Amino acid sequence: MSKQARWSKLLELLAVEGKLDVEEAAAAVAVSAATIRRDLDELAEQRLLVRTRGGAIGHGVSYELPLRYKSSRRAAEKQRIANAVADLLSVGDVVGLNGGTTTTEVARALVLRAGTGPAEAGEAPSGPMYTVVTNALNIAGELAVRPQFKIVVTGGVARPQTYELVGPLAAGVLNDVVLDVVVLGVDGIDPQLGVMTMQEDEAGISRLFTERARKVVLATDSSKVGKRAFARICDLNRIDVIVTDADLAPDMASRLTEAGIEVVTV
Repeated sequence: MSKQARWSKLLELLAVEGKLDVEEAAAAVAVSAATIRRDLDELAEQRLLVRTRGGAIGHGVSYELPLRYKSSRRAAEKQRIANAVADLLSVGDVVGLNGGTTTTEVARALVLRAGTGPAEAGEAPSGPMYTVVTNALNIAGELAVRPQFKIVVTGGVARPQTYELVGPLAAGVLNDVVLDVVVLGVDGIDPQLGVMTMQEDEAGISRLFTERARKVVLATDSSKVGKRAFARICDLNRIDVIVTDADLAPDMASRLTEAGIEVVTV
């Protein structure tokens, strides 16, 4: 198993259990305890977990989302979705990320790839591995300390419930950039109404993200598919790929495919 695969598995186990024991983790991924200790040390350096005596726990409070996200369900599914989204991105891409639990996991999946990328093999990168444009303060905070990333943060007024920046100042920055890919977390996907979220100001910024991107990817667990929310972001014909979990209903997957969207389930 590659280091990247091990790290992803360890973080998935941490999401489910809330803590990791070195010996149990070693058995779960079929490597030595010494290898797990090194992995946990490196993941702690990446600020993706906190080392403890004999194992690890989840990352510190300063890296958590607000209260509405702290008890997020389906954490393991969201990490698998995030890893699959990261597989769709290429080194050098300019990537847009809006706020939310799943897009935060996408940012962390990119950290894993950057941590096991060319620099580790002794190759000096000529520039950042990824340029990330985001209106989410927590995502910017996690990535800004990492030299593999160039971070562009929109202006705007911060919404305390989601850490997202919204309003005309946020739109002003997005109007002046061009994205290769935008990855959106959403609250609802309806075959007739399109893509939706709960807040109208967040919907406006997410809509602008889609307009500035060459490719639009939705990263969402299957509970959001077939669900409606208050504020509409865009039509389904603006979406290129949906990455979701394997619980997606077959009839809904067919309807999305018929709409011209590539459906990736993990």
